Amino acid sequence: CQSVKESEGGLFKPTDTLTLTCTASGFSISSYHMCWVRQAPGKGLEWIGIISRTGGAYHASWAKSRSTITRNTNENTVTLKMTSLTAADTATYFCAR
Repeated sequence: CQSVKESEGGLFKPTDTLTLTCTASGFSISSYHMCWVRQAPGKGLEWIGIISRTGGAYHASWAKSRSTITRNTNENTVTLKMTSLTAADTATYFCAR
């Protein structure tokens, strides 16, 4: 069975830093592109960024200056870090293959 599981989020104050980790099981993240998306209440999915099979990270223009996507192939995890949070960042965050 192949699956991904995101770490728990929580409540954050403005200017806080959000760190979410996605743990993959049943497949190797180094064999796939892994992306982060989010969905604000009542809105559609919004793409945040992607880390490629080779480890290169690419971000949406709005997220480029304050988001970082990294991976740890030994732990089979992908991490999203977002800085300078605002109310506009209120959303459910997902990782996907």
